[in-house]
Amino acid sequence: MTTNHPSSLAFTFGILGNVISFLVYLAPLPTFYRIYKKKTTEGFQSLPYLVALFSCMLWLYYAFLKTDAVLLITINSVGCVIEIIYITIFIIYATNDARKLTVKLFAGMNMGLFGVILFVTHFALNGILRVQVLGWICVSISVTVFAAPLSIVAQVIRTKSVQFMPFNLSFFLTLSAVMWFAYGLFLRDICIALPNVLGFALGVLQMLLYAIYRNGGGDVVVKTQEKEKEKEKEKGLDLGIKNILVVNPLGGCEVFPIPIVDAAKCVNIVVNDDVNDQQLQQDQKNHHKSPV
Repeated sequence: MTTNHPSSLAFTFGILGNVISFLVYLAPLPTFYRIYKKKTTEGFQSLPYLVALFSCMLWLYYAFLKTDAVLLITINSVGCVIEIIYITIFIIYATNDARKLTVKLFAGMNMGLFGVILFVTHFALNGILRVQVLGWICVSISVTVFAAPLSIVAQVIRTKSVQFMPFNLSFFLTLSAVMWFAYGLFLRDICIALPNVLGFALGVLQMLLYAIYRNGGGDVVVKTQEKEKEKEKEKGLDLGIKNILVVNPLGGCEVFPIPIVDAAKCVNIVVNDDVNDQQLQQDQKNHHKSPV
């Protein structure tokens, strides 16, 4: 009974982790529906999806080398299929330059780098050492991609606004980290559990920042948007969306598009409101001056 208890808990948390991670994989669907509808990739980039695919491929290889990580195989197999679909759609509707860059990155990272890791670990290492080395490679990749959410945290602190850090994304990041940490803990696999400690800490930090800054930073955000809009106009780009990278520690990372309020439109609204107020005051004065 005692020997089966940890494995049953690992299975339970693994199932929950699969469900949550699957929902995270489906989250970019509105992005690609927008790409399909407009027949253009706009300001989106393919790199996060290529990184997500690379991460899924590594974890899938790691799971196949182990004998007790079936739930890692299921979620990362699904993840590979979904990410390939996303990348294919991106290539179809991307500009020539973006398409060429995507193909180069795919060839260099998803085929070249993964091929090198596969070759070295398969032919130069044996047994448990092969699993350990590959596991720590997976940990390194998972920790590295946390740089993007940290940049969002820095932006929240700088602007005192959570506009670019929706609460539900932070919540699911934290929840996913808890499930996969528990899965790795009961499976006694430090390579699975370790990156999710950082994921949990980052998720809690984001939710704390949301609680602190959820009602502030409007003026700073408008000024920041004006500066970014001027820079993007100089580059000939459209600043209609903000790409938010959310990391799933055990299955890559996903991009969520957050609409940016056009600062010029905000100014026009304020100006029109002022004009209307002035007109109303003038009408009231004329009304009082008119003879009874």
